[in-house]
Amino acid sequence: MTKREVVQLSIDWKRPPYVPWSFGFTEGAWEKLKSHPALGGFPPDFGNHVVSMGNSEDWFVETGHDRVRDAFGVVWDRTVDKDIGVVEGLVLPEPRLQGYKFPDPLDPRWFADVPGKLKRHQDLYRVFSIGFSLYERAWTLRGMENLLMDFHENPEFAHELLRAIADWDLVQVRKAVQYDIDAVYFGDDWGQQQGLQMGPGLWREFIKPELARMYGAVKAAGKKVWIHSCGDVDELFDDLVAIGLDCFNPFQPEVMDVPALMKQYQGRLSFHGGLSTQRVLPYGTPDDVRQATRQLLEWGRDGGYVFSPAHAVPKDAPAENMVAFIETVLSQPRAR
Repeated sequence: MTKREVVQLSIDWKRPPYVPWSFGFTEGAWEKLKSHPALGGFPPDFGNHVVSMGNSEDWFVETGHDRVRDAFGVVWDRTVDKDIGVVEGLVLPEPRLQGYKFPDPLDPRWFADVPGKLKRHQDLYRVFSIGFSLYERAWTLRGMENLLMDFHENPEFAHELLRAIADWDLVQVRKAVQYDIDAVYFGDDWGQQQGLQMGPGLWREFIKPELARMYGAVKAAGKKVWIHSCGDVDELFDDLVAIGLDCFNPFQPEVMDVPALMKQYQGRLSFHGGLSTQRVLPYGTPDDVRQATRQLLEWGRDGGYVFSPAHAVPKDAPAENMVAFIETVLSQPRAR
């Protein structure tokens, strides 16, 4: 059985021979891990079962002083956060789209890595990723405070902006699903440590209708829908399932009851993530990490789960803790 088939089984809530996994590391975490002596004993890419493609880093243009500009014109300050950065300035200082031009969603650079990765990773589960796919794209252009105020003071503009972003996404989705991929993976953080940034009412008014269009296009092509949304957002799970979501990430144990939600959504929603990156990985012992990892693998053995830390491993995690979860996942027993 290929790794791709193992993930497919698990996402469909059918018992896989073992729990599949897919995880990554921030730049700071990787700097620690790459010098650890255990690294040489791990398989390439840690045996990850999922390969992500699309939305190439080639779009980021260095502007000096640890700043980069993305394809949408947003400038990111990477003086502290080397992986993503902090938005600097406003692309849309006023609540209007006049004069702003979106990048070409069919520019070949967005899809440049897809053919090669499909050829090289025929045994892996393939996802086309669209990061900052809706709300996040809107606030990076408009500013978070401004956008949240627009929901109240300029609702027509807020709808126009989100609709334009979703239209852009849909062009990419319709191109992506022509390839032999398994899923489209959207990124869009809506949560805080407690509740939603905009509250459920505004989320349902402004964001859900556009998500329904985006998810619907993926489902119509026979592909799965994955979403990454940080924070306490499980109050939206019923809404998300209703519009077509198949797999949710990052599944943070600090803000969610992981085993209860897996039981509640058995057969309806799968999960990717779950290992604490706020507490256990940075502050626990290697034994704490092993125990938490084994517990997640046990909860996921009947399907509905792809193991991962709740986010790309942060730079404050000790290398020994990273090694602990990698070794535990790699050594899990496999059904015959």
